Amino acid sequence: MNFKKNDLVEVTIEDCGVNGEGIGKVDGYTLFVKGAIMGDVVNARITKPTKNYAYARVENIITESKDRVAATCPVASSCGGCQIQEMSYKAQLEFKRNKVFNNITRIGGITDFKIHDTIGMDNPFRYRNKSQYPVGLDKNGEIVMGFYAGRTHSIIPCDDCVIGDEINKDILNIVKSFMKENNITPYDETTGKGLVRHVLIRKGFKTGEIMVCLVINGKNLPNKEKLVESLLKITGMTSISININTENTNVILGQRVIDLYGEGYITDYIGLVKFHISPLSFYQVNPIQTHILYGKALEYAALTGKEIVWDLYCGVGTISLFLAKLAGKVYGVEIIPEAIADAKNNAKINNIGNAEFFVGKAEEVLPDFYAREQEKGNHMTADVIVVDPPRKGCDEKLLWTIIKMQPKRVVYVSCDSATLARDLKFLCGNGYRVVEVQPVDMFPHGVHVECVVLMSR
Repeated sequence: MNFKKNDLVEVTIEDCGVNGEGIGKVDGYTLFVKGAIMGDVVNARITKPTKNYAYARVENIITESKDRVAATCPVASSCGGCQIQEMSYKAQLEFKRNKVFNNITRIGGITDFKIHDTIGMDNPFRYRNKSQYPVGLDKNGEIVMGFYAGRTHSIIPCDDCVIGDEINKDILNIVKSFMKENNITPYDETTGKGLVRHVLIRKGFKTGEIMVCLVINGKNLPNKEKLVESLLKITGMTSISININTENTNVILGQRVIDLYGEGYITDYIGLVKFHISPLSFYQVNPIQTHILYGKALEYAALTGKEIVWDLYCGVGTISLFLAKLAGKVYGVEIIPEAIADAKNNAKINNIGNAEFFVGKAEEVLPDFYAREQEKGNHMTADVIVVDPPRKGCDEKLLWTIIKMQPKRVVYVSCDSATLARDLKFLCGNGYRVVEVQPVDMFPHGVHVECVVLMSR
């Protein structure tokens, strides 16, 4: 099959790819079609052909899938955030369960395990407690705030994201008016000039406390007191700050924060555990589903009050503090010093005294700790080890140490089921088995899915 760029072909979509694209075949030639969902029959325009497959986009829909719905957001198809908003929510949950199941069976080679249906949300909108809006100019020289189009740094104007909080629109309008009235320019990535790069907004869903942080390409924000005065008219405004980022980088936040109003953090809760959240803090963006996710991890840990637990890649101690309430002792490990400082503070404000935190790479801290204990003649073990690694999964050195320590249970919290499957395969080849898997939908309308896996020795 010799398709060329811009060829138009009719294709029936029979599967869904890991990034939400529709997959269909024409005479055995595979097409990955952006904007199509399983069950659609579409005319697709070829955008990038190769020898064995091609990428394409929907030109028009001939027959709609039974699972196709109208997008709630007017820029859903162009914004890079909600790849599958035009798929019914029921179908989204099925897609995510299948994604996890297929990765574990195909990549991990594991078949004897129980997988539950994905736990979804009663209302899969307005769930994000954090939004980061890039700021720029449109072709008419007007200030725009929104989100990057998929795989680009072209800003799609959007001041009312339907998965973010409704208050964001009011905040963005205030910032935009402030910038216009004070002749403050947005940052331009190509020239490196201009001042305001991003607007970061956080909201405590239980406390109602709001944080606004402007990321600037400079050391000062002119007439900042006027911005503070305007933002304080919003109920719940607790923290206003600027973040200094003068680097030529795609990283959003710099390391220095200057508080303009408040104590530099907002407070929120996951369950009964209180957290202080600063502009630089890592904190899950969907607090409703986070409570469910961590509750499932706690259930799988099966704690009785005596166990030694290690929480690896612990972040600001969110899972650690959940576990500590029912464990004998919890050790948390995280590479980011600021996160460990937050974790220690969060333990303090919750009066939790049986959690200890270490700064460093989990794949170095745990093996070193284990080796030192062995030298002392202590066969240091753990009853439960919890891992919540980044998308790249666990380091093999860390997995070997887990195997040596022989915990009764390993609870694996994953944000990428492909690397999860790789790590499960390794652990299953060394004395562990997968008992059950629970996918949790942390990001409705996006393709990512988190899950919790219980393994036993």
